[in-house]
Amino acid sequence: QVQLVESGGGSVQAGGSLRLSCAASGSTSGFIDMAWLRQVPGEQRELVAIITNDGSTDYADSVKGRFTISRDNAKNTVYLQMDSLKHEDTAVYYCRTQIGYDIFSPPRYYWGQGTQVTVSS
Repeated sequence: QVQLVESGGGSVQAGGSLRLSCAASGSTSGFIDMAWLRQVPGEQRELVAIITNDGSTDYADSVKGRFTISRDNAKNTVYLQMDSLKHEDTAVYYCRTQIGYDIFSPPRYYWGQGTQVTVSS
């Protein structure tokens, strides 16, 4: 089992910055990737950024150049630095990790509880 605890959400004016953290604990040795997703009420959850075991990253077009995902292996924590925030970035942000266990079992996904980010225009 893996537990994810998010922190760092809040309210900020447009153009401001926030940094989200997602701390993982438990059986994380089979780490494959961790992603940040966001959801606005009434809409589907959207993938924002992802970082893989080898450090590769990818971003949604809407946040490229403004958001940065990074990982501190020693702390088992992934960060999402969000700069130049826009009103449309307002959402609940979730971290999700994919963990592999063995060749006989499919990988499993674990989710954080979500943290609200509100950007006022």
